[in-house]
Amino acid sequence: MVIGGVPITLQTFFAVLAGLVLGSWLGAYSMFVYMLLGLVGVPIFAQFKGGAAIFLSPTFGFILSFILVAYISGKLIETKRSPPMYITAALTGMAINYAFGTNWMYTAYMFWFDAPEGFTYKLVWAWMMVPLPKDIILSIGAGMFAYRLQKSGIGVHRTQKENRAA
Repeated sequence: MVIGGVPITLQTFFAVLAGLVLGSWLGAYSMFVYMLLGLVGVPIFAQFKGGAAIFLSPTFGFILSFILVAYISGKLIETKRSPPMYITAALTGMAINYAFGTNWMYTAYMFWFDAPEGFTYKLVWAWMMVPLPKDIILSIGAGMFAYRLQKSGIGVHRTQKENRAA
């Protein structure tokens, strides 16, 4: 399903989860590898797309933001591990994804894509309101799931306090 050129996917969920479970650096690295695989042609992006042409697509900003999303989400968890912090980190990551991706999309339509009739900055954000409830729910779910994984001993990241003690 595509709304205003924005495919409805689980990509934000997995980018957030990468940071929460793997930590800032490993999560960001995993999203960088994901992006590179897609850019060299592996059909792993939305709608089974891949290849360098994706770089010029209006939605590439969302893919690019996944690196930052994973890093920031992971960095927040590395400072404190509590259920509220996991949810806060997940929602922060989602907000970064929306801000970066939506602004990239607006810029792409304004400068290198044909913008639809009546195109405005407000319209781009209106398109993003469709997947927003899903992404809020999935981000909260990612935070709760990652916290449960961490409590069961799964995940590779430690808090800054644990890093200093090691």
